[in-house]
Amino acid sequence: VIPPPVIHIESYTEDSISFSLKMTTNIKVSGYVVNIYWTFDSHRQEKRTLVIEGEKSIQKVANLTAHTPYEISAWAKTELGDSPLSFVHVVTGGTRPVSPSLKAKAINQTAVECSWTGPRNVV
Repeated sequence: VIPPPVIHIESYTEDSISFSLKMTTNIKVSGYVVNIYWTFDSHRQEKRTLVIEGEKSIQKVANLTAHTPYEISAWAKTELGDSPLSFVHVVTGGTRPVSPSLKAKAINQTAVECSWTGPRNVV
């Protein structure tokens, strides 16, 4: 039986999460597939997928949003097949920025005029 990988949160900040991946078995690992999920707003879930080569890995995921819950899932690719999934949850630090107010107006069949208001100096 192939065990799931161990995901360990090494550290996190307002806009990044560092985590390590390892297997607790002698089965040869060729890499990992990692999905990072978060909720964009109250009804839309977003995902980022990382394909990582090698047996042991420490990864840093940047460009995240402050004070936002993230779910990290991972499975290992081994010589015997794929492992089961592992999951961890983490909330980034800081204060979540205010969501901008987005307005969209159709100009024609191929163009939309968008405008938004929100905090200044925020990317």
